[in-house]
Amino acid sequence: MGYRDLFPDELAARVEKAVDLLADCTVCAQYCHVNRLEGEKGFCRGGRLAAVSSWGPHFGEEEVLVGRHGSGTIFFAHCNLACRFCRNCDISQYGEGSELTARELANAMLELQDIGCHNINLVSPSHYVPQILEALYIAAGDGLNLPLVYNTGGYDALPTLKLLDGVVDIYMPDIKFGDDEIGERYTRAANYFTVAKQAVKEMHRQVGDLVVDERGIAVRGLLVRHLVMPGDLARTGEVMKFLAGEISPNTFVNIMDQYYPAHEARRYPELSRRITREEFHRAVEIARECGLRRIYA
Repeated sequence: MGYRDLFPDELAARVEKAVDLLADCTVCAQYCHVNRLEGEKGFCRGGRLAAVSSWGPHFGEEEVLVGRHGSGTIFFAHCNLACRFCRNCDISQYGEGSELTARELANAMLELQDIGCHNINLVSPSHYVPQILEALYIAAGDGLNLPLVYNTGGYDALPTLKLLDGVVDIYMPDIKFGDDEIGERYTRAANYFTVAKQAVKEMHRQVGDLVVDERGIAVRGLLVRHLVMPGDLARTGEVMKFLAGEISPNTFVNIMDQYYPAHEARRYPELSRRITREEFHRAVEIARECGLRRIYA
């Protein structure tokens, strides 16, 4: 795995640089400039230690991640987005979870490896990159050798992503909206699509298109998720045009139909219904029309 090639000296240097970001926090694209080392809280509400809701083998992810033994998923609490329709709002918005030291988080990674999981899948990691790197350094020293999956909402800061170059094996961003104004309205993330596009370009530069092994399990590359929303609020066409034209026609894209009005969605009439079968099929057609060749739906 890439992080093993950086261990120990370069990985230790990345840890130090990442932790320094917490003093005037610019870890994610919210750029809150609070001192998390002294207990100050910004948009994400995360502190000095990573808060984790749960970890374990997960079989609900894409087949290329799950395989036979599951994806070793670590669900981080809090979030750097405030999606009005979040299905996991108890974790992301209400912070359900417990703070773990770097040693405890490393132990969770090693436990997932011992169980037989195919990868370490970090869910909502954007606001905890320094803490993840601290734990990864310890886990690598104790023999961790699974691919690292960065499972993000797409609102990532470029300097932070550059610290992950050679560390993350598989990037899995969710591009939620293909329009900045709509994205900010429903996530409280300024310039959401602009930021996500820059982030995904950097991710692809680092790892390229998705590569799977002889078992069909992902080992490296980019996997993009996109949730179809009612009334095309997600602006699917803009997302697919970007991926096909500015990333790669061979981008692995999961077009998802799981939207339902969770959290605060029913306060917004336009968010208050499930999508139709026709809306989903049209989203898949758009991806094909844009020239994307690896569509998972």
